[in-house]
Amino acid sequence: MRRTAPTVRRRTAPRRISVLPLSLLLGVLLALSLLCGAGLGAAGIGWSEALRFLWAGLTGGTVPAHDAAAYTIVWEIRLPRVLLGAVAGAGLAAVGVAVQAMVRNALADPFVLGISSGAAVGANAVILMGALAGLGVWALSVSAFVSALAAMALVYAVARSPRGLTPLRLILTGTALAYGFEAVTTVMVFGAARGEAARSAMMWLLGSLGGATWAQLPLAAVTVAAGWAWLRLRAEALNALAMGDETSAALGVAPSRIRRELFLVTAAVTGTVVAVSGAIGFVGLMVPHVVRMLVGADHRRVLVVAPLAGALLLVWADLLSRLLLAPAELPVGVITAVVGVPAFLLLMRRGGDAFGGR
Repeated sequence: MRRTAPTVRRRTAPRRISVLPLSLLLGVLLALSLLCGAGLGAAGIGWSEALRFLWAGLTGGTVPAHDAAAYTIVWEIRLPRVLLGAVAGAGLAAVGVAVQAMVRNALADPFVLGISSGAAVGANAVILMGALAGLGVWALSVSAFVSALAAMALVYAVARSPRGLTPLRLILTGTALAYGFEAVTTVMVFGAARGEAARSAMMWLLGSLGGATWAQLPLAAVTVAAGWAWLRLRAEALNALAMGDETSAALGVAPSRIRRELFLVTAAVTGTVVAVSGAIGFVGLMVPHVVRMLVGADHRRVLVVAPLAGALLLVWADLLSRLLLAPAELPVGVITAVVGVPAFLLLMRRGGDAFGGR
């Protein structure tokens, strides 16, 4: 009896979307989302009025005295908020791509290094104890950024070994110190008087763009843009690093040196973003995975699309946080988690090998 060979089902590579049209689409959607973010809110301001105020602000025009309050809401409160949300989302997504390559761990995100937990200590020192009161409106951002840098230095000092910064030591050190920073923050919250200060602290810990101002935007935008530009220039090195230290060394990339540089860049960007927006989670974890499924694993492509996707996600998350319980606000981190968790689980079910499946 003649046996027939079993049929082998060939697995075809998933189709990848071209970067240019996808980036253009995301750019158009982001521009429209920024307009929606500036035009929508709890205050009853119509679209025509909101667009008129935006045009007046962009062109330096004047508005009637009876529209001064509405103009202030649109131009001084909503617009810097949505722009800062876009900057923060872009920065968290770009840094998420870099961190996952740096530690070669699909569960890594910008906060795995303990930087956000360290920033929370400084932020709560201002909110709950009135530290750095002499800096005025800058006290919260400065304190959060300085404590984020201090946390970065501590993580680097503890994780460093004669072999350099290895992925496992970075993850273990960052995770362990993050628990320590969170314990300090918890003691501060429970030790403070109950009331608005404790509520503000919890809002910041879960992420909030409610305190966004025009003064915060330039530094955050420049830092995120500079960090993204550096990561984009080092995309080839990230590709090599993601394949392992031995492979990257064979390709002429020194893993310890590039990982040290990545650590500094990601820490600076994360510290800056956390200082102005609080600890907004899930953006840096989910967005890189979604983008890789669309355009592939090449960091030259991923780093073009991921910031746009992160900005789009955070703009709409912030808008929902303002509208769902208006006039009250939800923390932005609650929205990113509620939307992100089921989306991430669905992607993991359908993602196959990209998420450790077979």
